Amino acid sequence: MNNELSLIYENLNNKYPTEKEYLSSVYEFLTSISEIYNDFPDLGDLGIIERLIEPDRIITFKVPWVNDQNKVIVNTGYRVQFSNLLGPYKGGIRFDKSVNLSILKFLGFEQTLKNSLTTLLLGGAKGGSDFDPANKSDLEIMRFCQSFMNELYRHIGANTDVPAGDLGVGAKEVGYLYGHYKKLANVSNGTFTGKGFDYGGSLIRPEATGYGVCYIAEFALNKYLDKSLNGQKVLISGSGNVGIHAAFKAKELGAIIVGMSSITGVIEDQSGIDVELISKIQTNKLSFKHHLETYPDAKYYSNPRDLWKIKANIAIPCAKENEVSLTDAKFMIENGVIALIEGANKPSEVEVSKLFEENKLIFIPSKAANAGGVSVSLLEMNQNASHLQWDKNLVDQKLKGIMENIFNNIYNTALKNNNIYNLTKAANIASFKRLYSAMKQLGV
Repeated sequence: MNNELSLIYENLNNKYPTEKEYLSSVYEFLTSISEIYNDFPDLGDLGIIERLIEPDRIITFKVPWVNDQNKVIVNTGYRVQFSNLLGPYKGGIRFDKSVNLSILKFLGFEQTLKNSLTTLLLGGAKGGSDFDPANKSDLEIMRFCQSFMNELYRHIGANTDVPAGDLGVGAKEVGYLYGHYKKLANVSNGTFTGKGFDYGGSLIRPEATGYGVCYIAEFALNKYLDKSLNGQKVLISGSGNVGIHAAFKAKELGAIIVGMSSITGVIEDQSGIDVELISKIQTNKLSFKHHLETYPDAKYYSNPRDLWKIKANIAIPCAKENEVSLTDAKFMIENGVIALIEGANKPSEVEVSKLFEENKLIFIPSKAANAGGVSVSLLEMNQNASHLQWDKNLVDQKLKGIMENIFNNIYNTALKNNNIYNLTKAANIASFKRLYSAMKQLGV
């Protein structure tokens, strides 16, 4: 990293010393653009980098709600509106006990870069609460969502900030949030995405992130190796929305899913896992061990990290940030993995992408690979604006085209940088150039 960027990072580190997730994301970005810094002589005078890495606005509020025992519980709610340079703020809402400001700033920054990379007219944001929906009744979740929206509704809108679901926020939670928003704001304008199809949602929105991961994997395998997913042995971590739909799409494209994981453990079956059964197990909140009742020859491991020790060709981590360590990556490469496609938000530690680059293996960062969800969210916004609902094939076709454009963008950028195996750097550079151009034209 050059001296100017090092000083900017040092100042940020001194300002937010405890926000390790946010700082790590910014550090990776600054390192990526270091070589092109001098190509833009006005960066320093215009304060471009300093303005880009700080969120526009952080909204923090208390969320009091009543549980089923009539006790008042107080959680904290957040909305980090990171950047609206390219369009209205756009990003998910996360309900999980791990939620804090560092994680949301990291996710908001990554969302800004991701949305820039899609070339869609969307800014970046993220929000959530330390509320844990696990083991809560539907009424408790509804009461929490309504209390959360009592404050958030003032700060969002179809042309201002359009939230969506994320970890802990599925179709049920989005329904409660959007339903209360409509009452408070007295509008019906599609301000949320990921809505149910009956009240303005888009077909294949729930599947979009997982599908997009597989589409970009296909484009990469074809470009680098003249291969496709057909016949490839695949590992998928996380059995939530992204992981399950990535598994279904990969299988549809001819892949053999040999390993899947959840917090309850890992299933390995070299002949191919029954994804339908895994989906039912997850829906019923059962342990992966139940898979053995139907397929006794399959293998079960209690430690979710054992997934990465299974022999396979493609790894698709879809659980959460920093789930893949350097040690895990070494196991993957030793066992035949030729491509890692990030389905979750930055699920790999920084050193992992470097290891894949050094071994001339495919590594597609999350800001490119998991952009399918936000891409179909924009398609949902377009449908809401025109009061239409498109058929599944049209949405799927548009999603595939967007993922192809994203891959071509990062690959061609990497080609210009004389390193086609550093797509992380290429993605950051491509995102930055578009944001820089918009920032210059819009003024301070």
